[in-house]
Amino acid sequence: MDIYAVLRRRAMELAEGEGLLASPVEVRARVLTPQEAIGDPGRADFPLQRGKESLVEARFQGARGQAFTDRPGHFSGTLEEVFNLSLGDNYTRAIFIAALNALLRYLGRTTGTVHCRDEGPHRCAGELVKYLKARFGAPRVGFVGLQPALVEACAGHFPVRVLDLDPENIGRERAGVMIEDGRGDTGAIRRWADVLLVTGSTLANGTITGWLEAPCPAIFYGTTVAGAAALLGLPRFCPCST
Repeated sequence: MDIYAVLRRRAMELAEGEGLLASPVEVRARVLTPQEAIGDPGRADFPLQRGKESLVEARFQGARGQAFTDRPGHFSGTLEEVFNLSLGDNYTRAIFIAALNALLRYLGRTTGTVHCRDEGPHRCAGELVKYLKARFGAPRVGFVGLQPALVEACAGHFPVRVLDLDPENIGRERAGVMIEDGRGDTGAIRRWADVLLVTGSTLANGTITGWLEAPCPAIFYGTTVAGAAALLGLPRFCPCST
């Protein structure tokens, strides 16, 4: 499935049905500083704080939509122009995704499109442990993307494996868990895990397709995937976003 073609088509249909494509509405995206985006979570090892990712924000009719990306940039135009972007790189995908999240937030089709701040990441980690225990008991948990607070919380309760794309993380331990290369043999973690926690950033970096049909349940987390999860019916975990 070409997930971007599906999202583009459904987004265009929604906007056109509401008479928004032809209206003179500005969609603006700006790159947030770490302090604006996440506040003070009591730790300094999030990719956002380390300069590995940026949070791009779109504002549409008073609604806000965000997306993580390693290729931040600015854009101003109509919804129609956004939804006609090529989506061939991380920059255009991030603009599209942020605008999609803002549109669906405006239409009441999704919630949680703005990243949690301050104590939010810590609370989210605790909620994830409770969520996994309630749904899966004592599962083997595979993370696709290193989110340090979530990994550390889960490693205290479940067997955990983690894939990541950042060379600075690969081969290092986090909470006793060795970070594995996400560009390598992903089939091993698919066969091992009882449940996968997949970062929504996979939608922005173009790697999400490989996780849509995993042999075990895949739960997508974060604000980036908010609109796509709503349009595609994907399970999503993001309890502390607003």
